[in-house]
Amino acid sequence: MLTKNDIKLIKSLKTKKYRFLNKMFIVEGKKSIIDFLNSEHHIVKLFSVNNDFDKYELNSVKLSYLELKKISYLKNPDDHLAIIKISVPKMIDENKLIIGLENISDPGNLGAIIRICDWFGIKDIICSKNSVDCYNSKVVQASMGSLSRVNINYLDFNKYLNSKSFTKAGTFLEGKSIYLNKISFSKGIIVFGNEANGISPEIEKKLDIKYTIPRFNNSKNPESLNLASSVSIVLSELLKSY
Repeated sequence: MLTKNDIKLIKSLKTKKYRFLNKMFIVEGKKSIIDFLNSEHHIVKLFSVNNDFDKYELNSVKLSYLELKKISYLKNPDDHLAIIKISVPKMIDENKLIIGLENISDPGNLGAIIRICDWFGIKDIICSKNSVDCYNSKVVQASMGSLSRVNINYLDFNKYLNSKSFTKAGTFLEGKSIYLNKISFSKGIIVFGNEANGISPEIEKKLDIKYTIPRFNNSKNPESLNLASSVSIVLSELLKSY
């Protein structure tokens, strides 16, 4: 049965402080939970309104849909909610392409970027320490299970970039057209900046290449592309020869 302690814990995990204090986060929906089941992540407890997960040996609780609505972060819950243990991030594979995100603030953008990286086979994302938490419920929901397959580290960008000799590129409103890219980019890092302000001047100084996605109209509108769309276009161009 659903207990008061269950409700208290689940509601507390809405905030970053208690996610990291308890080392747990919430995943909702059958498909996403199955993705985490098939990964190295550990499901602490599962709450279900039906028998979809009965074949798995899980610590599970059956509850009514009304009870699920009490604990769900969604307006229209998808039958299942899981408490999952936060895993220690893996070592970054620096022999492959890495995506760097500086000061990303929108959880929907981060979730979409995680999903895009999963699609393009990118295994590592590095976020600056003040970027949105990848275990934020909106990030988890937008990633659609891809969070279970993409390794995310939160690091001091300055220190990390200073310590590496591989190719470092970034995306800007002005720079080398991504469509004219002639550089083999099988490894290194591509940095994307904050939605409103872009890459900081401090990080810009550490980059070897400045890329841009050229505008194909003669006006100044829109001012920029959505961040997740930019990541998708850049990865498509850089990886098309592989």
